[in-house]
Order: sequence, then structure tokens, then C-alpha cells
Amino acid sequence: MFTAQDVKELREKTGVGMMDCKRALTEANGDMDEAIKILREKGLAAAAKKASRIAAEGIVESYIHLGGKIGVLLEVNCETDFVAKTPEFKSFVHSIAMHIAAAKPQYVSRSEVPAQSVEAEKEIIRAQAINEGKKPQFVDRIVEGRIDKFYKEVCLLEQDYIINTDQTIEQLLNEQIAKIGEKISIRRFVRWEMGEGIEKRKDDFAAEVMSQVV
Repeated sequence: MFTAQDVKELREKTGVGMMDCKRALTEANGDMDEAIKILREKGLAAAAKKASRIAAEGIVESYIHLGGKIGVLLEVNCETDFVAKTPEFKSFVHSIAMHIAAAKPQYVSRSEVPAQSVEAEKEIIRAQAINEGKKPQFVDRIVEGRIDKFYKEVCLLEQDYIINTDQTIEQLLNEQIAKIGEKISIRRFVRWEMGEGIEKRKDDFAAEVMSQVV
């Protein structure tokens, strides 16, 4: 339907990430112009154009889960103090903080994941594939495929948004950039969980957080 060269060409034309380009081309059945239109409608192309701007304003949001079981501190940046004070921006940041409380990401993006952690995960996946009886010539391909699942679990931007699992946090971010018209970046966060590291009963924190949303 489309080739890797098509994905590369679309990325060069729009500045959008490879995975979003692949999704757009899949949705457009390989039609380049339609794929560009899809990316623009989703605000992804606009977000990519703003990526080189400096976002030094913003807010630090705190979210404490009911009963004090989980705490999150999150810094999200934008370009102007005016935008940082708007209800829309504050609501977006609060939503991201709630998501972090529920979904337990460890990093903002792939670039933050230590290389040794990635290699350790690949070794685990490789051993699993061999134990499953996969042919040796296919193991490396299987590892590369499954490592994406690892990134999706630990990287905030790649996680499915808890309130709308049809979109990732990165897609939600790009949607917000398109609405506000400024560069927005999720810079850093910390998450604490009461009793973390102590063996205890495991609660479904994601379900608890969602119960506060409904």
C-alpha cells in the first residue's frame, strides 16, 4: 500500500514523527496528499512546525490522589505566561498529572530511557522468543517489534490516554498545541506512591483515579 520511502517523504514534508506518518498513510490508503490532510486536521503538522520554538513559561502542577495514596508533580511548558494562566492550559496539565498517577510512566519519552534498560529488556524479550520456540532468524525481528510495547508501557508520550484510550498522550499534546497555537512541552514529572517498595496489598490505582473522573 505504501513504502518506507513514502513514510520518509511524508515526514520530510510535514516534520511529523515516523509513527504518526505511518498511521496517516495507513488511514489514507497510501495517498500522500490525503495523508498530509489527515495530519493537518489532527494538528500534528502544526505541532511539528512549532517544535523549534522556545517554551520557557508554563506551570508546575501537583496532583494528590484521594486519601493521599499517590502524589504527582508535573512541569509543562508553553511559550507565554498568558497561555499558562488560561483555564484550557491548566485543565490539560491537570489531566496529564492524573494520567501519570494512574498509568505509572517512568519517562517522558524514549530519549530519556537509559540505554542499559533498553538492552536489558531486549535480552529478556530475546530469551522469551527462544523459549517460545521461535526460529533464530526471526528472533531479532521479534525483539524489535516487542520493544515498542516496552516503550509504550514506560514512556508517557506513548501511553494510551486513560480517559480516551483511542489516542496517545503525544496525540493529546499535539491536539492541544493545535488549539492553543503555541509550543507546549511536557518537561518532567515525579510520581510517589505511598508505601512504594514495601510489600503490601496491591490496589488498582488506575481504577481508583478513573472513579474520581466519572
